[in-house]
Order: sequence, then C-alpha cells, then structure tokens
Amino acid sequence: MDTKILWADDEIDLLKPHILFLKSKGYEVIPVVSGDDALDVLRKENIDIIFLDENMPGMSGIETMKRIKTINQNIPVVMITKSEEENIMEDAIGSNIADYLIKPVNPNQILLCLKKNIDNKKIISEKSTMAYQQAFRELAMKISDKLSLSEWESLYKELVYWELELEKIDDSGVADILINQKEEANTQFAKFISRNYISWLTGKCDEKPSLSHTVLKDKLFPLLSPDRPIFLFVIDNLRFDQWKTIEPMVHEFFRIEDESICYSILPTATHYARNALFSGLMPSVIAQKYPQLWLNENDEGSKNQYEQQLLGEYLKRYGKNVKYSFSKILNLDFGKKIFDNFHQFMNNPLNVLVFNFVDMLSHARTDVDVIRELADDEKSYRSITASWFENSILFEMLKYLAGKKAMVFITTDHGTIRIDNPLKIVADKTINSNLRYKVGKSTMDYPTKDVFEIKNPEDAFLPKENLTSRYIFATKNDFFAYPNNYNHYVNYYRNTFQHGGISMEEMMTPFIRLMPK
Repeated sequence: MDTKILWADDEIDLLKPHILFLKSKGYEVIPVVSGDDALDVLRKENIDIIFLDENMPGMSGIETMKRIKTINQNIPVVMITKSEEENIMEDAIGSNIADYLIKPVNPNQILLCLKKNIDNKKIISEKSTMAYQQAFRELAMKISDKLSLSEWESLYKELVYWELELEKIDDSGVADILINQKEEANTQFAKFISRNYISWLTGKCDEKPSLSHTVLKDKLFPLLSPDRPIFLFVIDNLRFDQWKTIEPMVHEFFRIEDESICYSILPTATHYARNALFSGLMPSVIAQKYPQLWLNENDEGSKNQYEQQLLGEYLKRYGKNVKYSFSKILNLDFGKKIFDNFHQFMNNPLNVLVFNFVDMLSHARTDVDVIRELADDEKSYRSITASWFENSILFEMLKYLAGKKAMVFITTDHGTIRIDNPLKIVADKTINSNLRYKVGKSTMDYPTKDVFEIKNPEDAFLPKENLTSRYIFATKNDFFAYPNNYNHYVNYYRNTFQHGGISMEEMMTPFIRLMPK
C-alpha cells in the first residue's frame, strides 16, 4: 500500500514538480490549499504524514497543527516555512512536529524527510540486520579465540550493543542467532574464568580486573575529598545491558566520565559479592576478621545486614576517616523520606544508597505470574527496569544531584542470567537453596564436566563450614535441580532470572562515574 501524504500549502500549484517526483517514487499525495481543507481530508482519509505550510492565509500552520493533534495525535507533521525566525521554529517544535524544513525545499529533502519519518523502521531493520550479519563472523572468530581480560570486556560490550540494536527490529531469526552466539560466548567465558579466577585472587597473574572487594579502593576511594560529596548508588542485580537501557535518561543530566566493567566475585550472590564490595575483603577474611559481622549459609538472619558496619571498617583501614551516610532503600516510602532530607547529605564526603528494586523484580518474576508476563524475556526485563528507573525516587535523586557539584557513581553487586537448562544434583538436606551455586559436602553428586568446582574453598577465600566443604557453580544458562519432584521443579524455575553462578551477565558488572553537566 502506497504511503499517503497530505500536503497543505496555499501555493500548492507551484509544488507540482515535487508532487510528481513523489508519485514517481511510489507515494500518493493529496494536495490542499488551506488548513481547513487539510482538516476536512484528515477526518475522511487515513493519512500517513502531513506536510504543512506555516504561513497560510486564514488558519496558520501552527493553529492547523494544534487542531490536527486533536484529531490524530500520532500522525507525523512536517512544518514547512519561509521564515528562519527563532520564535516560529520554537512554536513549531513546541507543537510536537516530526520535522522542520525551510523553503525553498528540493525533492531530495522531501524524500529524505519521508524516509526518516515513515520508512525509518524498515530501513533501520534492514541496515541493522545486514550490519549484524557482517559483525557475526568477526564475533564468532573472537569467541573462538583465547581472549585476554580486556578483550572479553570489549566482546561483552559488543554483544550487548547488538542485543539492544536488534531488539528494535522485528526479526526473530536474527535475534535467535544472537542468542546462540551469546550462549557460545558464555561457554568460552566459563572456561576463561576456570583458568584465571583463582590467579586473580592470589595475584599470580599479569592481568586482573577490579573485583567486588577491590573496586571501591581502585576507583572511588582515591577521589574522596572533604570539599565535594560523592554519591554511590548500588542497584542490586543491575546488569550491564540494563545500565545501557537507562543510560540515555542519565546522560540527559550527567557526563559519563568512566564506564568500566568490573567483576563480581564468586558466588555472584548478594551474601558474598555485596559484603565483599562494602568491606574490601573476601568472604573468608570477613568471617575471620569480623566474625560478628558474617553469617554462614545455614545461619539464621539476613546475610547482608552488616554492610554499613563493614563499610565503616573499610574506610578506617584505608585512612579515609570521613563522615558518610548509608541508606538501604527497599520501598518507595522510605526512599521518599531519604530524599526529603537529601540536602543534609551534601555535607558528607561519601553517601551510599542501596536500591533493591531490580533484585526484587528478578525474585518476583520467579514467584508472581503477572511479573512473569511483564518480564517474559530479556527485552521486557530491560524494559521494565527502564520503566521503573524513569519513575523512581532514584532518578529524582539523580536529577537533584545534577544541579549540584556532587560526583556520582552507579554500580551493582552482581547481575543475573535467564536460566534454561537443568543439571541434576543429589545432596543432603544441609545444602543451600541457590539454583546457580551449591555449598555442600564432598558426597554431593553432580555432572562434574558441566560445573566449575572449587574443592578447597580456602583457595577462593570462601568460608569452609566443615572439613569436606566444596563449592560448585553452574555456568552458561544451567541451573541445579533435585531428582525429587524433578519435572515440577524444572518447569517452575526454567526461564527465570537467577544469580550465583558464572556468566558474563552475572560477573561482568557496570561501574559508572558521572559528573553533572
């Protein structure tokens, strides 16, 4: 079906060459000479786009534009004018036009405008598909190669880029190819971690990343100053792709001065990664140095209830004797109370705010059918995160800080991965409940070829609860399932977002430094 253009101009006869040109390109043009005529046509015809002369006798282009929007607010309107006066441009733009052209216009300008406003989705789809197909081979070669740490970070960023680009188009075939490519990348990433993780912790390597327990020391502590407040926002479970989804909203108010990839320690779970983040210590060291601030897997109580105390000790150890605040925001009402007193935080060199929404979303998606439908796949999971952020008290806080001289950091403790493939495990009743990692005795039975094993927890600075304790980690999109009631268990947890194991999504976390514009 031809695109139908409504063109209103009191000098429409002079535009016949343009109209003939557009007809030769397959467009249907309905010419009218006034705003009133344009409104009459719009009430009777299905119009795809309107070209509107700004300076017509009788009803002006701006007035016609306003009336058009009362009939169909979604139709794109292109304003055409002889005037370059700023106030006319502002009036037109303020009326939510699709484009603005200055007379005399040439046919190619009109054609470009149509492609931008009508054919853009088709063009973007074709170009994105072609570009990814060209990039696919290069990505495949990188994945099959033995990559360095920095190369893995670049590869993950590139895969996230294509994931976000391809979600804009309606081509499930290309999307499936990318999903398979990410799965292959995660297979190789698990091998990379198994070869290097222990060496990163012991320092027996040439190249190591900023990990949970070193990232604040590496990237934030050197910038602490009594002359300028720093705000650290820790969004539990925020993956790098989710950060890229909210980045445009943040970028409106802040310059992004650093966008780093850091690594969550194993297990990629709050109990371990976030306690390590705020203490600057690995879990077994916390348990030894501050036994009153550490709970083991089977201990009663919240496993991360002592984060504020651990952060205080961390600052003291590094000689950062600064005043700081620590707020854990679990609901909107408490977030509003914190925001009401935000001006007081400007006197603190350091302010830490933990937001648990994304973590709660991933858990709710497991347990609540409505949330499962809202966050049915990766695209919708990102979308609901962006929707929350746009309407959140966190975004209100950021907009407030944009008007101040504060430095802002955004990070997380770990990410999540959508799980799909069950691995059978047999263990006694003392084993922990996490689907992506297990802590148990050597009597555990599991497919050893499919997991990353740490047989001696001390090698990875993990607490050892008994003589034969060991940790095992699911990789890729695997998860552990018990033989008892196996089918029900698998169907209940399959396609949910979980954390604790080894994947790019769980381990490679964003650490962002922002300065107000």
